[in-house]
Amino acid sequence: MLCPRMVIRNDRLLAYNEEPPLGSHLVSPRLCFAHHGIYVGGGRVIHYGGLGHRLLRGPVEEISVARFTRGRRAWVRTHEWPRFGCADVIRRAQSRVGENCYRVLSNNCEHFCEWCLQGEHRSYQVESFHAMPKAAARSIRLGLARLLAVPSLRIRMDADRS
Repeated sequence: MLCPRMVIRNDRLLAYNEEPPLGSHLVSPRLCFAHHGIYVGGGRVIHYGGLGHRLLRGPVEEISVARFTRGRRAWVRTHEWPRFGCADVIRRAQSRVGENCYRVLSNNCEHFCEWCLQGEHRSYQVESFHAMPKAAARSIRLGLARLLAVPSLRIRMDADRS
């Protein structure tokens, strides 16, 4: 699979009509990425609008959970040691409403949520994406090394070259 993992081991699937905890990090899978937002109460989520609803970039906005998930399921991402408490997480999310600097690789919805919760501008999806070519190249190198290490295959390959 070429897509990075969208839901991780400690993520908890929300039951239908379950209200997430205030200040929680919500994750909703899309075709080949996960969309992220911060639950602020009253059935509302603050998220970066880019790619979550359209192919164009969009601003940080407050929307309904239903609009955030677009009919898909939602998970609560557990942060074992969040740097900020729920009131501060919500305040941080609200402070960026209206910001319109979305960049898929450097300022996306996951960067936004990690900043709200941890004070880190980070996207694990982007990091995973950047690591894929290195991992693929490493796998090919290891496969070739194993292939060439088998004497009978080396002889056959040398004979094919003649």
